[in-house]
Amino acid sequence: MENTAILREWFERVDSDNTGSITAPQLKVAFAVGNLEFSISVVQQMIRMYDFDRNGTMSFEEFVALNKFLIKVQQAFSDLERGRGFLGTDDVYEALMKVGFSLDSPAFYTVCESFDKNKSGRFRLDDFISLSIFLQSARNLFNSFDTAKQGRVTLDLNQFVYCGE
Repeated sequence: MENTAILREWFERVDSDNTGSITAPQLKVAFAVGNLEFSISVVQQMIRMYDFDRNGTMSFEEFVALNKFLIKVQQAFSDLERGRGFLGTDDVYEALMKVGFSLDSPAFYTVCESFDKNKSGRFRLDDFISLSIFLQSARNLFNSFDTAKQGRVTLDLNQFVYCGE
């Protein structure tokens, strides 16, 4: 488990105040050191995805779970970027399939439009990670309402409002 030791060391460096948990601003700065620029809202979404105890911060165990997801996303990106440093829209579709997301064309193009910051059709790694974080969060939320696991949900107004939070 050498990888765990490396992750623990990285986690402890990011946890600059030695609380045993990482805040969104700390995680944002740590990503920036690695040339990954995420908005604070995306970093907060990352934490929410794996904040199993719902305390608003990320423990080491929660960080390990996030790391597993990020490795899967980075691998899908690397498999298709072909040394260019970005994915084209067609590559994004294929990479999302590798990560486990299957979207129909309208949903796919809508989400791509939202995450293509420069409207260039080119997705850098941080753009692709942001898109994947959004989709995983949406899947998690959807699954919490799809208790029968039928791929469909019916929401009342209160549940719909909750989804917007």
